[in-house]
Amino acid sequence: MQKKAQVPPAFRVARQSDRESTGQWLLIAGGMLLGTLGVFVEEANQHPLVTVLFRCAFGALALLAWGVATGRMHELRLRGNSRWIACATGCLMVVNWALFFAAIPRISIAVATIVFHIQPVWIILFGALVLREAVSPRQWAATLAALCGLALTTGLVGGAASGVSWGSDYALGLLMCLGGSLCYAAVAILANTEKIITSYALAWWQCATGVAVLAWVPFVFGWPDQASAWAWLAGLGALHTGLAYAILFAGMARLPLGKIAVLQFVYPLTAVLVDWCVYGRTLNAVQVAGVAVMALALWTIKKPKRDAAGVG
Repeated sequence: MQKKAQVPPAFRVARQSDRESTGQWLLIAGGMLLGTLGVFVEEANQHPLVTVLFRCAFGALALLAWGVATGRMHELRLRGNSRWIACATGCLMVVNWALFFAAIPRISIAVATIVFHIQPVWIILFGALVLREAVSPRQWAATLAALCGLALTTGLVGGAASGVSWGSDYALGLLMCLGGSLCYAAVAILANTEKIITSYALAWWQCATGVAVLAWVPFVFGWPDQASAWAWLAGLGALHTGLAYAILFAGMARLPLGKIAVLQFVYPLTAVLVDWCVYGRTLNAVQVAGVAVMALALWTIKKPKRDAAGVG
C-alpha cells in the first residue's frame, strides 16, 4: 500500500503564514472600503429610511450574486428558530442603520463611526448583568476606559470637531449613534444564540428583511429623483454590503480571533481620514486622545483569553 507523501513542517508553516497574510490584507481592504460608507450616505442625501431600504435592496442582490458565484446558496435555507433569529436581527439592523445614517450629517462621519464602535462594551455589560457571565478585572477596567474615551471623543470635554457645531442637533446625533450601537450589540448577542446560521446567510436575510420591512418608505418619503442619488445608493449596497462583506468573510476565515479584533479598527480610522480628506472635518486633540483610549480599551475587551497551552 502506497504511503501518502508527508508535507514538510516548514512548508506547512509557510503556507499558514501566506494564508494569514492574505487574510490580513483582505480585512484591511474591507475595513478601508467600509470607511468610505459615510461619503455615500452624505452624497446620496436621502431620508435615512430611504437610504437603508436601498442599501438593503442593492446589498441583497449583490450578496445573492456572490452566493451563486461561490456555491453558497444552500446556506440561505433556514429552519426552526433560525428564521426568527434572522428576522429579528434584520429588524435590529434596519434600526441600527437608520440611526447611524441619521447621525452622520449631525455629528460628522468620523465621530459617528467612532461612537458606533462602542458596541463591544454593551455586550460585556449585557453578559455580566443579564447572563451573569464572569468578567475579569481587566475587562471591567477596559470597559471603564472605553467609556471615558467615548466621552472625550464625543466632544463633551474639548468641543466638537472642526466644521461641526455643538448644539441640540449634535447631542441628538450622539444619542442616535449610541442607540444604533446598542442595536448592533443586540444583533451580535442574538446571532450568537443560533450557531447554525452562517455569516453569509445572516447578512443576506438581514438585507431581505430590511426590504420587506421598509417597502412602504419611498411612497411616504419619496423616491430618489436624481441619477447621482441612485448611483450612490447602489454603491452603498453593492460595495459596502455585498463586496465589503464578501471581503471581510474571506479575511476572517483565514485569521485567528486576536488579529481579527485588531484589524477591525481599520474601519473607524479610515472613516476619520476620509472625513478629513473629503469634507475637511478634523478631530481636535482631546477627541484624538479619546479615540486612542477607546481603541486600546476595545482591543483589550476583544482580545481572546489565553488557553491552557498559553497560546495568545
